[in-house]
Amino acid sequence: MLAFSNGRYLPFAEGGLAWNDAGFVGGVTVVDNARTYRHRLFRWNDHLKRFRRDCARCFVPLLASDVELTAIAQTLISHNATLDGELQVVTFATPGPLGFYVGTAENGPPTLGMVTYPVPLARYQKFATEGVALVTVGMHSTASDILPPTVKHRSRMLWHIADNLAKSTPSAISLLSDDALGTLTETAIGSLLAVVDGSVITPPRSAILDGISLQVIEELCHTHNIPFAESRLPLSAIAPSTELMLTGTGFGLASVRYLNDVELPWPGPIYAKLQNAWSDLVRIS
Repeated sequence: MLAFSNGRYLPFAEGGLAWNDAGFVGGVTVVDNARTYRHRLFRWNDHLKRFRRDCARCFVPLLASDVELTAIAQTLISHNATLDGELQVVTFATPGPLGFYVGTAENGPPTLGMVTYPVPLARYQKFATEGVALVTVGMHSTASDILPPTVKHRSRMLWHIADNLAKSTPSAISLLSDDALGTLTETAIGSLLAVVDGSVITPPRSAILDGISLQVIEELCHTHNIPFAESRLPLSAIAPSTELMLTGTGFGLASVRYLNDVELPWPGPIYAKLQNAWSDLVRIS
């Protein structure tokens, strides 16, 4: 398995960050996770746009051009892809080594890396055969005026704790809320969608990750004349008859079967329509 790190290709096992890299010392890492369909990158330009924007927001230098990033991704896919497998493509950037750790005044140069791993189909298989189980476990705790929840970054401590809190329900995925807005927000692996009065509703974009898959669902809704809107989704508004879905890069779209052990419509009719549209899209992309 080939990886890319700071201008060179190397075996995956030989990659790593320096002990004084800001990405290791403080978790200061901006990340993007794309994937392939039929060994071709899906919505890659959208991923590049978000990655570059998030690096700028987080003061993480990104010196490579989009053309260079694309060439790196294509090289890794060509080398790492198998005839039967699809790949996740992870791009990350950090400010680089911190000088004070080694007694110098200068920081950097910035770190840029890219790796791939097989799309974990076994992880998502139950989504299709059994549906998704969600458990609400707590609230987002970041200061959103400093680190917007729209930014995709590497720190997973919040989700690590949340997922462990959700383990009381086997195979459940943790779902967080935003106390300030009074709305359910998202999960570690995908954006939340609810069907309310025939409309697909997503929590306010200011409270959640700027998901590429969520953008795709919004476009598919418009194409297929399904109303789509942003709105608060308090837990009290989710009735047993409410259709819930998740959308994320790795699995595309999934239907939620349980929320806090309450069974919901699964698979729902809007999910079935959007899933067919998603499948058609990735076949021709």
